Amino acid sequence: MTTVFAIANQKGGVGKTTTSVNLAASLAATRKKVLLVDIDPQGNATSGSGVDKYDVPHTIYDVLVEGLPVEQAVVTTPEQSGFDLLAANGDLTAAEVQMLDLEAKEYRLRDALAPVMDRYDFILIDCPPSLNMLTVNSLAAATSVIVPIQCEYYALEGLTALLQTIEKISAVLNPSLHIGGLLRTMYDPRNSLSNDVSNQLITHFGDRVYRTIIPRNVRLAEAPSHGAPVITYDVKSRGAISYMALAGEILRREQTLRQQARARATENQE
Repeated sequence: MTTVFAIANQKGGVGKTTTSVNLAASLAATRKKVLLVDIDPQGNATSGSGVDKYDVPHTIYDVLVEGLPVEQAVVTTPEQSGFDLLAANGDLTAAEVQMLDLEAKEYRLRDALAPVMDRYDFILIDCPPSLNMLTVNSLAAATSVIVPIQCEYYALEGLTALLQTIEKISAVLNPSLHIGGLLRTMYDPRNSLSNDVSNQLITHFGDRVYRTIIPRNVRLAEAPSHGAPVITYDVKSRGAISYMALAGEILRREQTLRQQARARATENQE
């Protein structure tokens, strides 16, 4: 069964793309089959994965607007990254307007991914930092949402708006959508505000907050300029260790959820 994560937050600069690329690489390092979908017109997840966003034959734009099959648009990232990619670039900016006239416009991504779902253990969708038709498509296609949160005051305000959005999408478009977890990013334990916000998140959301914390880390910040995930740029860095820990935590959570689902199915049969 494929897990589809939308990595989303309506606030920019919280580590969405960093999380998308590095979680994809970390899950791939555990020998899981991973597809990363870059649905942000900035295309940063594409370049951060080691792929030239201006030199790809097809992008997610062709899939969403032109109806190109996903298998024809997927590109392979460099061997050290280890995952497949649906690339994005500036062409995607026009997609939102063009999709308004298309049939079932909210489900274009979900329907496009359906034929390749069995090929992957995880599909990660790097969402743009706004609530637009691209984000709606991502949430309609996902089974759960990973919410990166920088531990600062304004991040909490943005989180409230995002949770309301997820609730609406779940009610109208995707009843199975839920929050997979809240991920604390750019964390500095020396900063009292970081600690305060972290404690507030745990108080309000409990075990929906991932135990793994992503620290501020120079290597993590440098890796995108080299077109590589941090686990290939500097595997011993704190950033690399943290994202590998996050991958392990997600795998354990997914295993628990599947065991619970099987147990419920057995009870219903009895």
